[in-house]
Amino acid sequence: MSTTPTTAAPITLIEAITQALAYEMRHDASVVVLGEDVGINGGVFRATAGLLQTFGADRVLDTPLDETTIAGLTVGMASQGMKPVAEAQFDGFVYPMVDFIVCHAARMRYRTRGRLHCPMVLRVPWGGGIRAPEHHSEANEAIFTNVPGLRVVMPSSPQRAYGLLLAAIRDPDPVIYMEPKRIYRQYKEHVPDDGEALPLDVCFVLRDGSDITLVTWGAQVKETLEAAEKLAEQGISAEVIDVATLTPLDFDTIAESVAKTGRCVIVHEAAKTAGFGAEIAARVAEECLFDLLAPVARVTGYDTHIPLFRLEMKFLVSVDKIVEAAKGCMEYR
Repeated sequence: MSTTPTTAAPITLIEAITQALAYEMRHDASVVVLGEDVGINGGVFRATAGLLQTFGADRVLDTPLDETTIAGLTVGMASQGMKPVAEAQFDGFVYPMVDFIVCHAARMRYRTRGRLHCPMVLRVPWGGGIRAPEHHSEANEAIFTNVPGLRVVMPSSPQRAYGLLLAAIRDPDPVIYMEPKRIYRQYKEHVPDDGEALPLDVCFVLRDGSDITLVTWGAQVKETLEAAEKLAEQGISAEVIDVATLTPLDFDTIAESVAKTGRCVIVHEAAKTAGFGAEIAARVAEECLFDLLAPVARVTGYDTHIPLFRLEMKFLVSVDKIVEAAKGCMEYR
């Protein structure tokens, strides 16, 4: 597989990630890739396919099956001027990495009063919907959004995957880059390999609307846009916001939309209790109370582990659930 997919043909989200990694490695010798099976096998999802052959074993490192070592090595490299991009094979494998990420990567700039920083990226294949076993389907973004010093980024399309990963690698501080694996190969977009990064810390308004604001991120963007289409057929104009960077949160974009529509539905795959949607809902209540025409609604996963595949789609947020919540908000006048 080529590490520089042609821009003449549309590519998938996973191919956009490969394209972004290859671009940065060509243009910045300090960028290295490491993780379990990222070299010879090209990664469990083939995100790093072809990189070993192009850039060599000094820059594409197959590590032992030891997430703690991967995290420690990544933090150490970043503190000494390199730009490591580590892969946690699955979202459920990040927990042994938390000590190094929270206690060291996130605190490097603070601890050294700015003398050192930690320009690392941890790529995390995230979420359910692929019929995976236990520990392979988690929606655990809220764990990291609660940690000062970390950026948490989640793309929702091939174009945003490419631009946001470039920005994450170039950022001087640690970025948790969570990739919704359910949409790795779900659809394609034209993604020019031009090295143009997208801004971090910015929400993207994907659809303008006047009646209700739908706020979401990651894989749920697809269902939310489909719900907006269904609502339009019923005469309800929904604005759709892709959060993209969860922390630091671009709340101004959300507040501006809520001021216009007066209604807000937050959609996410993770469990409802203490999910990141709760933070957004709290801020809407605190800062947009007098703009609201209805209570803030949340459409989320359940307060349980993502189940095995027989019940998996029952757990995941559906278009109908989003439509139902939005119509419930519209009943308030």
